[in-house]
Amino acid sequence: FKFAGCPNDCVASIARSDCSIIGTWRDDIRVDQAKVNGYAKAGTDIQAEVVDLCPTSCMAWDGKTLDIDNSNCVKCMHCINVLSKALKPGTDRGAVVLVGSKAPIIGGALLSSVFVPFLEMKPPYDDLKELTEAIWDLWGEHGKNRERVGEFIQRVGLGNFLDEIGLDPVPQMVMHPRTNPYIFFEHEIEGEDE
Repeated sequence: FKFAGCPNDCVASIARSDCSIIGTWRDDIRVDQAKVNGYAKAGTDIQAEVVDLCPTSCMAWDGKTLDIDNSNCVKCMHCINVLSKALKPGTDRGAVVLVGSKAPIIGGALLSSVFVPFLEMKPPYDDLKELTEAIWDLWGEHGKNRERVGEFIQRVGLGNFLDEIGLDPVPQMVMHPRTNPYIFFEHEIEGEDE
């Protein structure tokens, strides 16, 4: 397990850790327009260095005001890193829980998948402890020797893994749309034979 305090993920947990817990926020980025203008007057090209480099183009700069469409923000931290005195993360803070990465020398690398898009991190952290215990119990009981969590998930399937640890699937867990047009039901519909 690796913990990163913000989405910068300086410990590179998304690429190397079986479970990554990365600090994030749910509400809007806090903007101090006076300090943004201070950066502009000091020579920072807000348009070129911040707005144009935003991966989702959720920012606009009119020369005086920096507007952020927070609903499209992916919390990449670029704008906050460049304008660190003018922009701050929101106040509704928590963590994203990602599971399944590995960075071996011989085998293929895996990146983590989002398991919990937002988890409130308040002492005594019971939700995180329950999730961790469920993953460890399943992996410890059914995992093969020297098999990492990501490899285990690939072997048993993400759906089966989620069922066993008691998590409901969310859209953030999907790597790509399904390619199989058929739907298979695990259980027969009751009353079908009648």
